[in-house]
Amino acid sequence: MSNYNSTEDRVKELYHLLENKETNELSELLRRSNAADIVEFLEELTPEEALVVFRLLKKEDAVEVFAKLDSDQKENFQKGLNENEFKELLHELNFDDKVDTLEEMPAAMVQRILRSSDSDTRKLVNEYLKFPEYSAGTLMTPEFVEIKPYMTVKEALAHIKKVGNDSETVYTCYVTSPTKELLGYVSLRLIVTSRPDTRIEELMYEDVITVYTTDDQEDVAHKFQKYGFTALPVVDMTNRLVGIITVDDIMWIIEQEATEDFQRIAGTTPDEEDYSKRSPFSLAKNRIPWLMFLMISATFTSTILRSYEYVVKAVIALNMFVPMLTDSGGNAGSQASTLVIRAMATHDIEPSDWAKVVLKEITVGLICGLALGIVAFLKCFFFDKVALQVSLIVGLTIIFVVVMAKTVGALLPIVAEKLGVDPAIMASPLISTIVDSLSLIIYFNISKLILGV
Repeated sequence: MSNYNSTEDRVKELYHLLENKETNELSELLRRSNAADIVEFLEELTPEEALVVFRLLKKEDAVEVFAKLDSDQKENFQKGLNENEFKELLHELNFDDKVDTLEEMPAAMVQRILRSSDSDTRKLVNEYLKFPEYSAGTLMTPEFVEIKPYMTVKEALAHIKKVGNDSETVYTCYVTSPTKELLGYVSLRLIVTSRPDTRIEELMYEDVITVYTTDDQEDVAHKFQKYGFTALPVVDMTNRLVGIITVDDIMWIIEQEATEDFQRIAGTTPDEEDYSKRSPFSLAKNRIPWLMFLMISATFTSTILRSYEYVVKAVIALNMFVPMLTDSGGNAGSQASTLVIRAMATHDIEPSDWAKVVLKEITVGLICGLALGIVAFLKCFFFDKVALQVSLIVGLTIIFVVVMAKTVGALLPIVAEKLGVDPAIMASPLISTIVDSLSLIIYFNISKLILGV
């Protein structure tokens, strides 16, 4: 049996076997491979090759692999498999994966598949498809372990054995009333370590963290991060348990939200498709609007330079330090903005904390500004050999610019949140424009004051 030190080695071996049409050896290696490695292998193949490999998988492996595929690959298999093969595959999927797949399929085919499903499945799927996009309802599964408070440990274990194979997780069991109202939860560990005649109501925790079906998926992700649960119960407005969300279903949401935030901070329009799969035209289309906006807004800087032209003419050396001042301000503002956006995203701070945040950033700005201002003064006077007055102007300006930039960088995300706009969209592209303009105004006004122009 071969040993593989990395996924890359295994994928290379799989591809070698496929190229040489060594079907038996390929089937055997696929059987011994992890589903995640098989998914990575399929991503390297053409749709036709991927379909050949997929058909070599055992049924249970095919189901696990299909659940991990992205929407494009699922669509390829949906087109390549005949309808009966695809129906059989769907039937074996976990309920939440089944709904995700149906959402991406043509309506006519969804209707055909639902018509051939049993009435309970059809009813459940239709209910799930009605939930708002990006809501907790679209992420949850109805496949969970539900027990009653009057059950004994012995009865609960028998029930878990009966339904466990069809449940998303058995590690947390949810206690409900006859009307499905959520009463509490109990861990499997506590059940198996308790006396057989102990009642579940004696073991259950009643303080349950829940999410509503209409909660935004980003809020759900925050709860997982905050409490460290492996699953969260989903309830309706009457506290009736309707499903659960497991941590594996939320991980891709966390990754997606982080990716979107980075794209917005970079001044591009978020896109669900992976970078490697997008064309240069598609990438350019998402970047042009913000680049255009920033180019036009940069005319404010030119206007300010023209209006203070007489100050620059009086002391030509002032012009040398404009890039250093604007860059220092932009960097200081971006630091503050990024940290505040991150703190709001993790709910470390709220918009109502704006005064505390601004005061903190002003203090940080003063400390950073003094350090940078002293260094800038010494650089100008001793290394650049400019006049004492100009060196003093640059040093003082750096202090005020850094304080201003930190304040603007902290305030813009909070203002955006208050206005209901994504802070990363509004704050990041605007910071450089606002800070550059204000930096020049501060610089030239300090110059006027000291030089008496």
